[in-house]
Amino acid sequence: GAVRLKTVDETSCIADYELVRRMRASVCVLGPLLAKRRMACVSLPGGCNIGDRPIDLHLKGLSALGAQIRVDRGYVIARADRLRGANIFLGGAFGSTVTGTCNVMVAAALAKGTTTIESAACEPEVVDVGNFLNAAGAKIAGLGTPFLTIEGVEQLNGVKHEVIPDRIEAATLMIAAAITGGNVCLKQVRPDHITAVIEKLREIGVTIQLEFPDQPAKKQSVTVQVTQPLRSVDCIALPYPGIPTDVQAQLMSLLACVPGISIVTDKVFPDRFMHASELARMGANIRRESASAILNGVSRL
Repeated sequence: GAVRLKTVDETSCIADYELVRRMRASVCVLGPLLAKRRMACVSLPGGCNIGDRPIDLHLKGLSALGAQIRVDRGYVIARADRLRGANIFLGGAFGSTVTGTCNVMVAAALAKGTTTIESAACEPEVVDVGNFLNAAGAKIAGLGTPFLTIEGVEQLNGVKHEVIPDRIEAATLMIAAAITGGNVCLKQVRPDHITAVIEKLREIGVTIQLEFPDQPAKKQSVTVQVTQPLRSVDCIALPYPGIPTDVQAQLMSLLACVPGISIVTDKVFPDRFMHASELARMGANIRRESASAILNGVSRL
């Protein structure tokens, strides 16, 4: 499908609680509102509870661009007469921040002067946002690397953009096929965005065939099937290009029914194991140890 967007209100700078309370990504409107309207009032993020996900790196980056920010009664309130380029380090305790990189990148695209972002997130979604901004008139170099250089421009223009295929959805469907022992063909995917997942599934014993990997995403496909007994493995969720933390729970569900001992570790969100207790209620043999879960595979849940 397609979405056509048109700005009809050039004055509003408020993203209120009722609008964004179900969105973990609500903070992502902070940078665009600051850049376009010089002020933003955004409700603190809601969404899923997967452990500690502070927004301090977002605020640090936007403050470096010249924003004055305070938090009051559950809202982030930011003001800036004019954003100005700066040298910004966005590394955090557990790696780079995807949404933080996008937030600062959007704001810097309309800031005066040059901005450099060190330890920028390299995820395909960040690259896609950057490509969209460049098509709209931004000047962003270094996409896909940890170091971005952004030359501020006066304005951005409307553009037609095709969003990349969702790598988390693709990985989830691949794992679902492995769990059920099915034979599934996924079309319009980007295998190069989920290389780590594909290789891990192959290590487990899942048969994966890539069709037309050198063609545009619309013509690519991935076939997944189980033709042999599966093997226990160890998995570590890491920033891109590693196994995504958003696929960690799916892999754990698969390994819960694979004979042998498997260890699943999350280096991105070490407390993202709420699903472990639910799998245990279904009969999985799981023991939590710090940022890891140790599974002893059972025959079925």
